Amino acid sequence: MKLKISKLLTSYFQLVFTLLILLWIGSFVEWLLTDYDKNLSALNIIVYKLLNDFWAVTFLGIVFFPLFWLFGLILKKYTTSVFQVLFLIILLIQASLIKYSLTTHINLGADLLGYSYNDMYTTVTSSVSLSLYTFLPFLLLIGLFYGVYWFLKKWLNGSRVLIISILLILIFGSLKLVFADASNELFQNKTQYLVTEIINFHTEKYKSNANLYGRDDYPLLKSSSKINDVLKPFFNISKSKPNIVIIMVEGLGGEFVGNHTYAGFTPYLDSLISKSLYWENFVSNTGRTFGILPSLTASLPFGDTGFLEIHNTPSHISLISILKANGYTTSYYSGDPSSFDRKINFLEYNQIDDVIDESKYGPKYQKTAANEGGFSWGYPDEEIFKKMLESIQNKKLPRLDIVMTLTNHEPFSFPNKEKYLKRVDSILNSEKILKIDRDKVVENKAIFASLLYTDTSIKNFMEAYVKRPEYENTIFIITGDHRLIPITQKDKLCRFHVPLYITSPLLKKAVTFKSVSSHWDITPSLVSFLMNNYNLNPIEEVSWISEGLDTAKQFRNIHQIAFMRYKGKINDFMYKDYLYSAGDLYKINSHFGIYKVKEDELLKTIKDSLEKFKNINAYLTKRNKIYPDSLNIYRKPNFKFTDTEKATIKKLTKELNYDQIFFLAREKAFNKEYKTAQLLCNYILNELPNHADARTLKGRTFAWNGQYKKAEAAFLNVLKRNPYYSDGYVALLDLYWWSDQDKKSVAIYKKALKNEITNPSVSFKMAKALKRMEDIQQSNFIIDSLLLKYSENKEYKSFKNTLQN
Repeated sequence: MKLKISKLLTSYFQLVFTLLILLWIGSFVEWLLTDYDKNLSALNIIVYKLLNDFWAVTFLGIVFFPLFWLFGLILKKYTTSVFQVLFLIILLIQASLIKYSLTTHINLGADLLGYSYNDMYTTVTSSVSLSLYTFLPFLLLIGLFYGVYWFLKKWLNGSRVLIISILLILIFGSLKLVFADASNELFQNKTQYLVTEIINFHTEKYKSNANLYGRDDYPLLKSSSKINDVLKPFFNISKSKPNIVIIMVEGLGGEFVGNHTYAGFTPYLDSLISKSLYWENFVSNTGRTFGILPSLTASLPFGDTGFLEIHNTPSHISLISILKANGYTTSYYSGDPSSFDRKINFLEYNQIDDVIDESKYGPKYQKTAANEGGFSWGYPDEEIFKKMLESIQNKKLPRLDIVMTLTNHEPFSFPNKEKYLKRVDSILNSEKILKIDRDKVVENKAIFASLLYTDTSIKNFMEAYVKRPEYENTIFIITGDHRLIPITQKDKLCRFHVPLYITSPLLKKAVTFKSVSSHWDITPSLVSFLMNNYNLNPIEEVSWISEGLDTAKQFRNIHQIAFMRYKGKINDFMYKDYLYSAGDLYKINSHFGIYKVKEDELLKTIKDSLEKFKNINAYLTKRNKIYPDSLNIYRKPNFKFTDTEKATIKKLTKELNYDQIFFLAREKAFNKEYKTAQLLCNYILNELPNHADARTLKGRTFAWNGQYKKAEAAFLNVLKRNPYYSDGYVALLDLYWWSDQDKKSVAIYKKALKNEITNPSVSFKMAKALKRMEDIQQSNFIIDSLLLKYSENKEYKSFKNTLQN
């Protein structure tokens, strides 16, 4: 019996050592491929990583051993094979996490919980082209695993297992005591970090006191008079309300403009500094794009994984809803799908007039070329600005136009890329003084070319806008959403460091501010400025998380700023001129650099402040305590379901995804269960407002039930949201045919032709409508053009014969 146990133990240790060796190999490869801070010792980095891998495997070995032992007693024949597969899965996860870290320069943590499957797929495929070469390292890893295991099985007997295990525990136990810095997340085992972060996220979520000891008020609610109008001294006040243009630039970190480290590749934005109100030490509130809309336009808290991810949107007001209520035409422009990160849900809650996203460009605009895996983020910056300039031609003034750029993001693909790569070479070969090594630029050449492209796109847009009559009464706000990811970050703060420009012909003079402010401060100051100097309807109470921009010229921070580095993690906090990050305290200098300090009393104060913010954040978002419903005249409610409807939805949609729910709704509609079909469509549209198929199906159920006005409104809404969706045109032409409104078909058909809709059903339905309107000549023209392409179509031939009789 002892021999059997000895073999079982030996076999288990052989597997554990195989896992450890493969993790060490992975960490060594990661070290070779990672551009670490030059101040870090290469030997220290390797030791730290080997150390963390060892203790991660030791923990796993202890946790899995009882399970292995149990399997050995029950299914002895298959035990080794089962655990080989289990350890291989762990290795493949580790390899995937290393690849993610090499691309993003961060470890994947609880932010994984903040993304839908579709959003994760979009993000991954934007950076990685899925091909045979993508999977080759994983195949090699599997082969290496079995090779190492075979070798250890031959060489590592019971006595050697015991000796090596004791030696390793003594060595790495001593190292753990000596190297305290090894716990830094940069060096942690990737899989252990992911699991720990997810556990911490759920623990913090459970601990966050959403009740706040019986409190039932609105902590952010304050008189609007408490928000000082700090912008008025810098502006000449015009007679009419100014237009507002907000440009949110993807990846524009503060390090890439002005005199900072990576400057030299944004010449137009650099030139704007001397013509603008410019905040040099400005910060974003999140480390990814998901946070900029709610932070910049509404000064909102985060919720658990970002405000946009809160499905029952808490009552709030925003720059969008306030300006819309005061006569502004409000629009949002981007080149990607507005459903990504649930931006469309936020925009529609705030009753925005127009959302121009990837679905509304059409064939005359050039989409970003797809990568090898077939992925494209959408339309590049130059096209976004062109689309905006085209779209505003007939829009009523004053306007609020919000633009989100796209190109300065992986995979850094854009039109005429070679031209901008040559411009990078030209800068490198010129006498221009750069603060970074030439090798660094060459290594990241596509990124610097992308910066030049984005900068040029903004320049071209501004030069075109100058020629517009409303330019003289327009205020432009330009900022970054966060600092771009792929270039190594110098410290914990630079991820959030972005520039802020406010530029306008209305400015009295240009001023540069060194004081610290954040995206949270923009809307409070802008609303205060507009409310106090223009004929806007007064708001007695507001609920901003901040009280506005600081316009002090000297370096200081009067705000307490919490950061969500990525979805699900509020672990960074700025307090005066200190940054707290992941348990460490840093002093911020006047050049916006940081260095670690040890001030225990201050550390406790800041940790308590952060904990207080987390509790307030949970209370505000979980209990709907941002802004009272009774005061919110701006709110546009989503579909509201009765208890009976909720029960029906729950019963019908159990374990179904949204595509499956749509197919169920379609089945119900075909069976003439129109109310149930409409209920399911509303459920889908609550989460996915741009789900064109669900919106069209809902419209068809109205039409089939004789509710033609409701059907028409639904179909027109479909075409407004997606003017290149052919089924919307088909459905509308069907409706006009059934309801004897043939004359309306003409305008819809012209719109289809303008948008180059190629669906032959659209033309055929129009031909039939023209016949009924007795326009035989035009009907003949359309059917003849169809028969040129579809000469054997029996239905078209039969219809042609009716025109000849």
